[in-house]
Amino acid sequence: MNARTALYAAIDAVNRTRKKFPLLSFIVSRMVTMAAILFVLGFAVFGLMELAPGDIVDQLVTQQLLTQESRAGEGDRALRDEQIAATRADLGLDRPFYEQYFRWLERVFVHRDLGNSLISRAPVLFLIGPRLANSVLLNLISLVLITLTSFALGVWFSSKAGTRTDLAVTFFALVLHAFPGILLLILLQLFASVSGLFPVTGYPGFPWVENPGKFVFSYAHHVFLPLLAAFLGGVGGTMRMIRATMLDQLGQPYITALRSRGIAERRVYFNHAFRNTLNPYITGSANLLAGLFSGSLILEIVFAYPGIGRLMYEAVMQEDINLVLANIMFISFLVLVGMVLSDIILALVDPRIRYGAE
Repeated sequence: MNARTALYAAIDAVNRTRKKFPLLSFIVSRMVTMAAILFVLGFAVFGLMELAPGDIVDQLVTQQLLTQESRAGEGDRALRDEQIAATRADLGLDRPFYEQYFRWLERVFVHRDLGNSLISRAPVLFLIGPRLANSVLLNLISLVLITLTSFALGVWFSSKAGTRTDLAVTFFALVLHAFPGILLLILLQLFASVSGLFPVTGYPGFPWVENPGKFVFSYAHHVFLPLLAAFLGGVGGTMRMIRATMLDQLGQPYITALRSRGIAERRVYFNHAFRNTLNPYITGSANLLAGLFSGSLILEIVFAYPGIGRLMYEAVMQEDINLVLANIMFISFLVLVGMVLSDIILALVDPRIRYGAE
């Protein structure tokens, strides 16, 4: 069997697998696409960090010399240059950025090591783990609250289309959607500072293991205003989308046919029109989750919430490339996984969708 015959046989086997297991082949293809996107993203991050002004090695050596109380003499300047060169070589920063990136990939996939922070010298996974869990918890709670409220209000006000209540709620939803998120965060921070009803920080001052029961109540108290900011920033646009989709479905001919057959209005709404509003929401839920993660960067900074967004901001400011790359990779991976899950859920909810079917 020559190479061409083997290639044709492999292509034929792939096509047969795709026809037999269309959803599985779709998931595999999306995973391959995810890997390619993450590879290109990491390469771009290394390139951008290389173009950024300043040098982390210069900062490290300067801090070390200040600690040693060195004086700014000619000999000290030569010593400083030697230490900078030695430190860059020790950290591998004297090589081209693409070579650094491939060495980082080798360390991750071969040795299963994300490396150490260039500033604190602590393992990157140790720094990211708790921060990532905090951000995922905050954003998942926000997503659930936005989803439940948006569906409840969107479906309800679609039945009140054209009334004064509907117009008023639509207007306020548009205002919330257009309101600057950072201004909302600052106003809530000022409210917490002036009123004293809520803490100005978004996280308790003691760990969970110290007192789990007290931590839960304290966490709910601290995180109320950050959750309120994330909720108000996302509920307006989502509710308007669901309301518009419901009104579009209610104007379809099949809804008229159902009503002419004497089907109860409740069944028309929830068994037929409501089910068809799930498709656009499921498709856009990954974008909503990505928006929440992007918005949580400013939220975590304003409310001093120990999340991965705040950690990434600090890492970028300090030019800690290992920490920056790991943060971006984790967040991008979560968003891409959310997109794949939304496609799978869409196929399960809508029987008309069959990935790979002819």
